[in-house]
Amino acid sequence: MKLLVVSALLCGLMVLTTAASKRHLVKRSTGCPFGWTRNSDRCFLFVPTAMSWARAERHCLSMGANLASVHSSSENRMIQSLTAHHGYPETWIGGTDAPEEGIWLWNDGTSFHYSPWCPGEPNNDRNQHCIQMNHGDSKCWDDMGCDRHLPSVCAKKV
Repeated sequence: MKLLVVSALLCGLMVLTTAASKRHLVKRSTGCPFGWTRNSDRCFLFVPTAMSWARAERHCLSMGANLASVHSSSENRMIQSLTAHHGYPETWIGGTDAPEEGIWLWNDGTSFHYSPWCPGEPNNDRNQHCIQMNHGDSKCWDDMGCDRHLPSVCAKKV
């Protein structure tokens, strides 16, 4: 009889331990994947491989993300910091005016209201429809031909 009671208690303890560990796993999954950087409610990843804007977006999509949208100067600085130890290369982010010239959109569907363009940009020189950041000495934004091969930054919701 004692053996039956001990066995029942052990089984109950195992069930509770398993339930608690599953709850812990669910809680841990709300953070960023390994190698990504959290900022507010999103995770960001610098991708050093140079690709066209469309291939970079497809690469981000394969990880459940989009090319990064940028909504404030502090967010822009944080994203730039991800490129720092690569020498601040010109880098794709998720802005485009390809559907209609001069109407800039974020590919993740968020509102486009912050835009630290370089002086004289965007200028659509030779059909430039995608945004690169870190342009020139001031590291501002420039519209660029989407087929140019650049590194990129992906972003996804936590």
